[in-house]
Amino acid sequence: MAEPSKVIHIRNVGHEIAESDLLQLLQPFGLVSKIVMLRAKNQALLQMEDIHASVSALQYYSSVQPSVRGRNIYMQFSSHQELTTDQSSHGRNSDQESEPNRILLVTIHHMIYPITVEVLHQVFKAYGFVEKIVTFQKSAGFQALIQYNSRQEAVEAFGSLHGRNIYDGCCQLDIQYSNLSELQVHYNNDRSRDFTNPSLPTEQRPRTSQQGYPDPAGLYAFQQPGASYAQMGRVAMIAAAFGGTLPHGVTGTNERCTLIVSNLNTDKVDEDRLFNLFSLYGNIVRIKILRNKPDHALVEMADGLQAELAVHYLKGAILFGKKLEVNYSKYPNITPAPDAHDYLNSSLNRFNSNVVKNYRHCCAPTKMIHISALPQEISEETILNHVSEHGSVVNTKLFEVNGKRQALVMFETEEEATEALVCKHASSLEGNTIRISFSQMQSI
Repeated sequence: MAEPSKVIHIRNVGHEIAESDLLQLLQPFGLVSKIVMLRAKNQALLQMEDIHASVSALQYYSSVQPSVRGRNIYMQFSSHQELTTDQSSHGRNSDQESEPNRILLVTIHHMIYPITVEVLHQVFKAYGFVEKIVTFQKSAGFQALIQYNSRQEAVEAFGSLHGRNIYDGCCQLDIQYSNLSELQVHYNNDRSRDFTNPSLPTEQRPRTSQQGYPDPAGLYAFQQPGASYAQMGRVAMIAAAFGGTLPHGVTGTNERCTLIVSNLNTDKVDEDRLFNLFSLYGNIVRIKILRNKPDHALVEMADGLQAELAVHYLKGAILFGKKLEVNYSKYPNITPAPDAHDYLNSSLNRFNSNVVKNYRHCCAPTKMIHISALPQEISEETILNHVSEHGSVVNTKLFEVNGKRQALVMFETEEEATEALVCKHASSLEGNTIRISFSQMQSI
């Protein structure tokens, strides 16, 4: 995806789509100051009043597929930072590409994980029959030529995939139309493939091992063009966040979202404290402490993978002197009720933004907590006064990242750090609502 810009570039804008249709999609996020319809290319450029509005719009539409008059449209940041008044659908600009062709030239940017023919085929076959793929390394980076059976299939793939990432946060697809008329493929291997001629030789070179990297099969959602991009490559995205593979024992395929948590300290545990702990592993929908079994609680996570992570990391954790038992509940969800605390729309849910970063920080409780969203002028002494009631502090460190104050606090035991987190996450400190998570650092 291009750098953030006030200008949003929209593709697959059919002739039946009017300016007013596009305005309806984007005006909830802020004022649209300019609009240019590029009718000849089925595209449009819309300039929002500020970057915050355009970022909000694209964040929203990355998880909700925008559709106008039955047609899916695709949005990304434009390479333009401003629209000039003389731009029109007759002028060429860098958002427009060469004439449509059944062969696509794909450049992969930010290629953290290896990309093979299998991975590319998994991504592009959702939009039509892929006849041939050839990959190569150029000064522009890793590139591929992908030949479809028809031009229309290539156009659909271009409109759907240009600017998207294969894995979350990396391996970005930069797509252009090639001016070639036919690809020549001599070998079927990791670097080239003719899907119309499976009998080609393999060149007898050993295959590159993919062990430790996201399995191309994890890109299952690419096979469903109608699926929302929030679902695309979900398991692969999580695996990428964990450094290539899911934690041992986590499958990524669990569909049960509700957990039963037992052996709670009934004197000290409430719904908000459970939220502070379980929200480390995913967004929380509802939490309910059982009236007839007050040392039991139901916790409903946003999806099965997040529930699986909570079970994986919290089973056996010590909270207020009690060893937690965390299992899947027989109930699919928690019914809304006066005694069920609803967190569905809570701004304190940690996975509303920076999703990959939050998955990357998932771990079992540690002795060290990381505190962020601190006031700029905070002192170590103030932080200590705020958290030291929960245990013996061994060491602290106050530091700054991108101009924002953060702190590390190390306790003697994991239990003390866990108590500090559940009691003080989302608490107010000198007017700021602070955020606390476990740090995987071993020392300060």
